[in-house]
Amino acid sequence: MQDNINSMAPVSSLAVEARSQFIWKCYAHVVGALLALVAIETYLFSSGIAAAIAAPMLGSPMLVLGAFMALSWGASHFAHRLESTAAQYAAFAVFVVAWSLMFVPMLALALAMDQSGSMIQSAAGVTVFGCVALIATVMITRKDFSFLRGVLVWGFFIALGLIGASLLFGWNLGTWFSVGMIAFAGVAVLYDTSNIMHHYPQDKYVAASMALFASIALMFWYVLRLFMSRD
Repeated sequence: MQDNINSMAPVSSLAVEARSQFIWKCYAHVVGALLALVAIETYLFSSGIAAAIAAPMLGSPMLVLGAFMALSWGASHFAHRLESTAAQYAAFAVFVVAWSLMFVPMLALALAMDQSGSMIQSAAGVTVFGCVALIATVMITRKDFSFLRGVLVWGFFIALGLIGASLLFGWNLGTWFSVGMIAFAGVAVLYDTSNIMHHYPQDKYVAASMALFASIALMFWYVLRLFMSRD
């Protein structure tokens, strides 16, 4: 979920080989970040640290939900404003750790409902399949989805408004909210992938990777939330 900022010529204006290298470099960084997230979660839960982290966060689930939304939105904007590649890497690492901590209470609840972990694995599988299909759609059609930015901005503030209202009035954001947020995350994946192919400058591959990673993480959060609500 990222603005179109072109401090250099966009990647779409580069030669085919350079453009291809940029795109695959972005996807490699996303995969690397996902593997790092899995490794951190595995350590937190195997060491018992996750239980200490989850306990206070489970007392305010809607605040955690709002914080996760803000994290997913803010990460893709923050890194893009860093000029040096080293600073972008540092920001990406910090945000991956932050995502890992934010996932702890949700994963702890899922494991309490299904100790085998099959629910988490199923949610991860659905997320991977959905994101691969959306990314493939952009790569095959080569369509520019930058027009979706307005949808994402309005959707983000509507979601935050609903979360805030649930805190104030005790509303239960149930199944349909999760379905809507999965659709929102899908739109974000389309938008971020389109920006990678058309609008990012060549020196922003780390920021581009973070933006797409944020959208994938958001989709997994709500896919898992949907699975848990139907259990």
